[in-house]
Amino acid sequence: MRKQDLYERDLSSASWHKSTRSQAIDGCVEVAELGGGAVAVRDSKNPDRGDLRFTEQEWAAFRGGVRDGEFD
Repeated sequence: MRKQDLYERDLSSASWHKSTRSQAIDGCVEVAELGGGAVAVRDSKNPDRGDLRFTEQEWAAFRGGVRDGEFD
């Protein structure tokens, strides 16, 4: 799926889920699956600020970086 296609999608009825990693801290990240491995991510405390959308490849690279400690 192209990046542009992700941002053209209407997410008004998306099912958002809090990250299990966010439960123990004050700030919470929510994720909505967009199909085909793509996801949208937003700040649960400020959902009106919008979201970031990631293709399957981008999301996989981000998850791999988190697992490998690239963001510590």
